[in-house]
Amino acid sequence: MNRVIGTKAGTRNGEGTVTRTASDESKGAGTVTSTAAGATNSAVAGKRTHVGATKSNGTDNNAGNSVSKDDALLQYVLRLGDNALILGQRLAEEMTHGPELEEELANANFALDYIGQARMFYAYAAELEGKGRDEDFYAFRRDGNEFRNLLLVEQPNGHFGDLIARQFLFESFYELQLNALTRCHDERLAAIAARAEKEIRYHLRHIDQWIIRLGDGTEESHQRIQRSLDDLWRFGGEAFDGDDIDDAFADYFNGPDLAALQSRWKERVASVLSEATLTMPEDAWMDGGGRAGRHTEHFGYLLAEMQFLQRAYPDARW
Repeated sequence: MNRVIGTKAGTRNGEGTVTRTASDESKGAGTVTSTAAGATNSAVAGKRTHVGATKSNGTDNNAGNSVSKDDALLQYVLRLGDNALILGQRLAEEMTHGPELEEELANANFALDYIGQARMFYAYAAELEGKGRDEDFYAFRRDGNEFRNLLLVEQPNGHFGDLIARQFLFESFYELQLNALTRCHDERLAAIAARAEKEIRYHLRHIDQWIIRLGDGTEESHQRIQRSLDDLWRFGGEAFDGDDIDDAFADYFNGPDLAALQSRWKERVASVLSEATLTMPEDAWMDGGGRAGRHTEHFGYLLAEMQFLQRAYPDARW
């Protein structure tokens, strides 16, 4: 049997340690382990300081950042690919569970969009890394602690309101991120971002309609979508909690200004929620760690299902 273990240990506000453990049995052979340790305790306000890059003999150096130019680009692209792959997998899980046929078709198309984006990011990452790897390696042959996706995208689908709230919070950020990346100083990544942005812009129009429809619908739909937003809000801050990779990518490639993105994200979210007669949750303790390879207990189960075939039959071909 394929035993899946998920463990999360973290510290909140410096007040002790919170530990959660989940274990289950899943089909197949082998072991998949997902562990999360530590947490981020900030909703991130204000602008991070970027140290300008200088050139010497054709090489970019950054005295304020230990991340090299090449590694900054590779790691940033992998993060984008991981976000797209994991969210695409989550949406694929929702097939046959939608509230109506039209929504089934929409979710299927959105899942395919994300898988297609993941392939573009992973293909570029493989070229940058230069180790002969391909998209399948990044998707199916890495362990949980090697994935760098945001915790928000790995959250379970739950009921329909949970799915809509997750998509709304992430895609409101992702569209802004992609738009900023179309102006970055890497032509290949800018081109991928421009293509992906068009898809996500369409996703958002669809998701906004559902937020408004559920929020301004019946008393039950209003209460359930509000609860979904409240429950998922703590995962929203991680996207704006920049680290050395974000700083280096901004320095070397004119990457997104996360403080500016956060301000625009909050404005957009607040506008849609207001029209939906929903209350914007208050910022408090924010969960984090996904981009450092520390994931929630749900992630191990997702990987066990997604990676089973390649783990059981490595390099299998149809």
